[in-house]
Amino acid sequence: MLVRFGFVAMSVLLENASPSRAVTYKNYRQLAESDPAAALDRVRQAARENLANSLRLLRHCRAYNVAVYRFSSKIVPLATHPGLAHWDYIGELREPLAQLGAVVREYGMRVTFHPDHYTLINSLKEEVFMAAVTDLVHHCRLFNTMGLDREAKLITHVGGSYRDKQESLERFVTNWARIPKGIAKRMTLENDDKTFSAGETIYLCEKLQMPMVLDIHHFRCNPGTDKLQDICPRFLATWQGSGLPPKIHVSSPKSNSDPRGHHDFVDPADLYPFLMLVRDLTPNLDVMVEAKQKDRAMLKLVKDLGGYPRIRTVNDAALEII
Repeated sequence: MLVRFGFVAMSVLLENASPSRAVTYKNYRQLAESDPAAALDRVRQAARENLANSLRLLRHCRAYNVAVYRFSSKIVPLATHPGLAHWDYIGELREPLAQLGAVVREYGMRVTFHPDHYTLINSLKEEVFMAAVTDLVHHCRLFNTMGLDREAKLITHVGGSYRDKQESLERFVTNWARIPKGIAKRMTLENDDKTFSAGETIYLCEKLQMPMVLDIHHFRCNPGTDKLQDICPRFLATWQGSGLPPKIHVSSPKSNSDPRGHHDFVDPADLYPFLMLVRDLTPNLDVMVEAKQKDRAMLKLVKDLGGYPRIRTVNDAALEII
C-alpha cells in the first residue's frame, strides 16, 4: 500500500509565505468611508499576496515530494461578504488562479478546500443554509477558475445536532437535494469529534453517494457505537469510482486536559495501527496531517514511521506498507 502525506495551508519551514492574510470588514468599512477605491485596493492586495504565497507553497511541496495539500479558505479575503458583492474577484484574479491550477496539474497534486465551521448544510435556519451554499459556491468557483476538475474536493462536516441527531441527519438529506450539482460533485463529508460519529457520517455518504474523509483522531474522541475495523471497509468503499485514493485526517491530542485539541506534532503510534488495519484493504491511501507544526510535523511523522516494522520510506512525503 502506497501512503502519501500532506499538510494544511501554512508552512513553518517557508518564511513569509502566509496564504491567509486577512482584511476585516470593519477595517474595510473604516477606510471605505473616506476612500472606497483604496479600501478595495487593500483587499485586492491581500488576495494577490495570498495567491502568490500559495504558488510558493505548491513549489515548496514539490521540493519535498508532497502531493497532498489543502488550500487556505481565507485565500481571498471578504470574498463572500455581502458588503463586497460588487467586487468581481474571480475576473480580477483569474490569471493567478489559473497559474495555481496549472502548477497543481503539472505536479500531479491532490488539493482540497475545507470551508469553515459555519458552513452548515443541515441548519434549521434558511438564511444559514443559503450562506453555506454561497460559501460552497465560492470555493467551487476558485477551483473552476484554477481549471481543476471534480477531483479537487471540498471537505465539510455534517453540521449541528439541534437537539435531535436523527432529524438533523435527515434534514441534511433534504437540503442536499437543493445543493447545485456543480457543488455536489466536489463534496466530501468528515466525521467530527463530538457530534456526528463516523458511523453517522458514513450513513449520509452511502445514502448520497459521496466520499467520506475519515478523521481517526475524531473517531477516538467520538466513536459512537462503531468499531474502527467495521467502519474501514465502508469508508474505503465510498471512494470507489472517484478516481482518488481514500483519504484520512490524522492528528494527536494536544494534552490529557484537551484531548480534542491538536498537538504540535503527530505521535506515529496514533497512526501506525490504522495503517496496519487497512494495509490489505486498499492499494493507496492519502493522509492529511493536521498538526500545529504543519509541514515540519508531516515530514517528522513520515520519517518516524519509516522506522516501524513493515514500512519502507519512499521519499520525504510517502511510505510503502509491506
